[in-house]
Amino acid sequence: MIEVEHLTKAYNGRKAVDDISFRVEKGEILGFLGPNGAGKTTTMRILTCYMPATDGTARVAGFDVFENSLEVRKRIGYLPENPPLYPEMTVQSYLHFVAKIKGTPSAQRKTQVEDAMDRCSITDVRDRIIGKLSKGYKQRVGLAQSLLNNPEVLILDEPTIGLDPKQIFEVRSLIKNLAGTHTVILSTHILPEVSMTCNRVVIINDGRLIAIDTPQGLANQQKGAERIALLIEGPREAVRQKLASIPGVMSVQAEAGSDAQPAGFTVECKLNTDLRRDIANAVVTQGWGLLELRGVSMSLEDVFINLVTKEEV
Repeated sequence: MIEVEHLTKAYNGRKAVDDISFRVEKGEILGFLGPNGAGKTTTMRILTCYMPATDGTARVAGFDVFENSLEVRKRIGYLPENPPLYPEMTVQSYLHFVAKIKGTPSAQRKTQVEDAMDRCSITDVRDRIIGKLSKGYKQRVGLAQSLLNNPEVLILDEPTIGLDPKQIFEVRSLIKNLAGTHTVILSTHILPEVSMTCNRVVIINDGRLIAIDTPQGLANQQKGAERIALLIEGPREAVRQKLASIPGVMSVQAEAGSDAQPAGFTVECKLNTDLRRDIANAVVTQGWGLLELRGVSMSLEDVFINLVTKEEV
């Protein structure tokens, strides 16, 4: 559905986007991540025909964003970081106006506006002046306009910025429900949002693509060992030595404190080994209290920091 090949955008000799290539399949939700200034917004502006590329190609639904920009725009719903709102209009009149300029037939306009307001939970402010709405409501009005005319592709730049936790949950659920019927590129700084919402992740830094995979695939690539967290009642040093003696254990870290309180331990094991049963048996055999045992997963935030830090070094 979206094909980006060797895309480059330069400003006064500096490359904001530097030879990146990726694909987004039909019905997929792709997370687009990177630090501030990495080139995310520039890439999105090229895909939405807002600006031309210096080099490379980008196609949406088979149409080149430069040669067939009108065809591309018909198929895209775009929510920029700062929603394109008219503050003097009411929510309902603004959405009718956007539906009209998007070419929605007049017979379908009312239904589409009602549906967009309902999906974005803004029906209760339909007659309010946009300029007098809170930032969260303005953001949802912007999201509603991107859904009008039922576009095949949605490009969302920070869609939950300014929303409260309840609104974030609602928008996240809405985006997840778009999978399959819409192709979505989602840019955000809220990394758990990507883990919960996206099928795959693209990470760019300083204009260059540094990783592309599923969130779990990226975590598997980055971790060097399996980690297990434990909470044990027993003499700290004796517990640490016993855990370290288990075959396959690479290191054991213990929290500071006295033996009078349960201690937390982090055990690192060889990659692709599961020592939970061996660890539990060792602790119970010694007569110590095993209060907690769980595997520690590498979060997308850990992956992101590792990749960006390595790239900068």
